[in-house]
Amino acid sequence: MTLVLGIETSCDETAVALVDDAVHVRSSIVASQVDLHARFGGVVPELASRAHVELILPVLADALGEAQVSLAEVDLIAGTHGPGLVGALLVGVSAAKSLALVTGVPYVGVNHLEAHLHAPWLERPDLEAPCAVLLVSGGHTMLVVVDAPGQYRVVGQTVDDAAGEAFDKVARHLGLGYPGGPQIDRIAREGDPTAVRFPRPMRGDGFDFSFSGLKTAVVTHRRMAPDQPVADVAASFQEAAVDVLAEKLAALGREVGAKALVLGGGVAANTRLRARVASEAEALGVPALLPALEYCTDNAAMIAAAGYHRFRVDGPTGLDDGAHPSLRLA
Repeated sequence: MTLVLGIETSCDETAVALVDDAVHVRSSIVASQVDLHARFGGVVPELASRAHVELILPVLADALGEAQVSLAEVDLIAGTHGPGLVGALLVGVSAAKSLALVTGVPYVGVNHLEAHLHAPWLERPDLEAPCAVLLVSGGHTMLVVVDAPGQYRVVGQTVDDAAGEAFDKVARHLGLGYPGGPQIDRIAREGDPTAVRFPRPMRGDGFDFSFSGLKTAVVTHRRMAPDQPVADVAASFQEAAVDVLAEKLAALGREVGAKALVLGGGVAANTRLRARVASEAEALGVPALLPALEYCTDNAAMIAAAGYHRFRVDGPTGLDDGAHPSLRLA
């Protein structure tokens, strides 16, 4: 058994988790900064970094306490080293490397995006590959084929705005507040998704995405029809975005003979997207893996799981390695 301590500080969640062999979560503690950044309408990098500094040790203590283990029992320490906000990343990387130095156990730097690909196995250790994965968040939207834990292929991604970024910007334009994704999800339940026929960018055109035009269409429509109920606009925007996301995931699943359709990332919490992916998976005759909400948003359990597999493949990361804010999913 390998006990991995994971640390995640790529944006505005301070998280620490203890995971056995990449599948058994002993503890997972997340301290959110949503209230801190809400009045600014988005994450303020400097405030996020300072909050991580204040929170990292209490969160670490809570995670060890919940798992009922000591640092002396940890076999590997994994920390998110990118992508993300550089100041926020440095807090987690510094903490992880310091703990590795003090305890004498190996350190491994983890790609935050790769970690989202490992989250499904935290709930379904028996999940068969290949899986077609839609990784969709505020900063990234991509389609990935996972052939096995630690083995994956990126087959499509956004050419401009990420889906989560579009949700946030549309929510701000509609006066719905921050974070935008949950606000649109909430109010869309009261609206008519057929009220406005917004465009479906790049629909049926390969596996890449584009959401900047959809966002602009919403802004233009509001200017031309200011009296349209906000709930109808939100529901129609959400339906357009979900149509493209779910259809492309299903198309990838068909092409590669996927054993499951999988969601990952913060937008995976969207109720309409979850329902559509479940429907597409049923039509394909495969299961839909819709992660629990705690594994949709940023968390350290997925970092620990990814660190376990990355260490097995590449060995430890040097303690001279730093943060990589623009790190890509290769």
